[in-house]
Amino acid sequence: MFAERLKEARRSKKYSQTELSRLLGVTQQAVGKWETGRSTPDPQTVAHLAEILGTTADALLGLRETAMPGAVGRDAFEGYEESLIPVVGTVRAGYGALAFEEDYGKEYASVKDPQNYFYLVVKGDSMEPRISDGDLALVRRQTTLDNGDLGVMVYGLDGEGTLKKYIQRGNAVVLHPFNPAYEDLVIKGEELDHLYIAGKVVETKAKW
Repeated sequence: MFAERLKEARRSKKYSQTELSRLLGVTQQAVGKWETGRSTPDPQTVAHLAEILGTTADALLGLRETAMPGAVGRDAFEGYEESLIPVVGTVRAGYGALAFEEDYGKEYASVKDPQNYFYLVVKGDSMEPRISDGDLALVRRQTTLDNGDLGVMVYGLDGEGTLKKYIQRGNAVVLHPFNPAYEDLVIKGEELDHLYIAGKVVETKAKW
């Protein structure tokens, strides 16, 4: 989660919370709350944090998996052979299974088990400023997500896949957009039966 990645990155640069807060222009208490998960900084502050800590905002937010502690931002898949991964434009749910539509060809990725991955072309601006319309998201196929993961979900039998942050809140699931102009989608009760998880986003690429 973000709190752990921030603490890891700070320690790798040998900064104390006080030193980091001074560089960032915030209180030490604010940094402490971020590292314990009690609060989360806004996107502009995340970008500033990344600059100070010599990493990327995507790495801090978990949009790129990291190889090891102290190597924040390094490609987690370094060392694997590049494989061609299918690029799709739409993920839909129907007849109890997920369908991947709109074939955009293939794109290379260095992953261990390429058959379990697909690229999705991001549509819309709900995840800006972190992820933009037309960007590519590398998705590992899986049917569950941990709290705070960035995932591709389909809501409703005829719904189209959406890329959002997955948040578990009590007995409800919140699909959270990064763009403050968009509202959270809260799904609870029987509505959860119509939420399908297509996979976890492990990396994003700028417009191709």
